[in-house]
Amino acid sequence: MPEKKIRVLVAKPGLDGHDRGAKVIARALRDAGMEVIYTGLRQTPEMIAEAALQEDVDAVGLSILSGAHMALVPRVVELLRKNGQDKVRVFVGGIIPDEDAPKLRELGVAGIYGPGSLTQKIIDDIRNSVRQAA
Repeated sequence: MPEKKIRVLVAKPGLDGHDRGAKVIARALRDAGMEVIYTGLRQTPEMIAEAALQEDVDAVGLSILSGAHMALVPRVVELLRKNGQDKVRVFVGGIIPDEDAPKLRELGVAGIYGPGSLTQKIIDDIRNSVRQAA
């Protein structure tokens, strides 16, 4: 029996309107054999958590360039847990100051990626993290 494809929701929370990076990551994950659901721009944490629940995803990738990551990421994680999705792995990409990374990891964020991150590392991290959560 073939291994179940990893399902990843890629989302752009908040008012940030730049989505090139999210689209590049979505395509790289798809090309790596994952099923990718891209929600588009200006998603609320509630919309993201609901989509993650409806799509039965293994991971959620959040792309945030607006600086609102310390408000948006905790809310998404909280809503996922409220929905009983404790095993859903959360990854964050964008402009994340180094001093915020430990706080995000404490919340359960599995990976944090800034500009120039290698797509292969992101792919490998998602695969490894989803396997560990299973």
